[in-house]
Amino acid sequence: MTLAKHFLTLAAGGVLGVLGLGGALFLGGPPRPAQASGIDRFQDYVMATGAVSLSARSQVDGVWMLDYRSGKLLGTCIDKTQGKIVGWSEVDLVSEFEVQPRQDVHFMMVTGYISAGQSALYVAETVTGKFGVYTMAAGPNGQGVVVRRHDLTTFRKIADPVAANPTPPPATPPAATAPLVVPPPASVVEPVKK
Repeated sequence: MTLAKHFLTLAAGGVLGVLGLGGALFLGGPPRPAQASGIDRFQDYVMATGAVSLSARSQVDGVWMLDYRSGKLLGTCIDKTQGKIVGWSEVDLVSEFEVQPRQDVHFMMVTGYISAGQSALYVAETVTGKFGVYTMAAGPNGQGVVVRRHDLTTFRKIADPVAANPTPPPATPPAATAPLVVPPPASVVEPVKK
């Protein structure tokens, strides 16, 4: 009888396994490839990666770094043959996005695919409402890289702070009136003088 119990348990496990696999395939749909994000953030820094075409035959990995402390966007590429960084190119985002000194800013950035072997970097600043598109290319004479801005626009209109919060007119003092005399309460009894 023990052999029959083991066989029954094994058969029940097999049936449940097939049902579980069938349910997972039915409910989960076709398998989807895993997609990892090439963006990370730590405190005052944001880093993203994307493909860069330095020439028709040379596609390399590009690295973008946004440095909140200095207000700079940095870009570089990795030389696959030497395994080295080819040098940094930078864009001054403070002047580019017209950020005021000590202004609280909130940059967001993401890379996107624009053509075979070439990515673009999309940068948005939520306080100023500005949006820029950047790519990297080979530097002069094929040395290093340069960051190119393709467009800089606004994604929403920022209200004029003076028009949005006009200065209230100065308060005028109330018109002069006769002083208000309040009679004493009825419960107060004054002593009568004799």
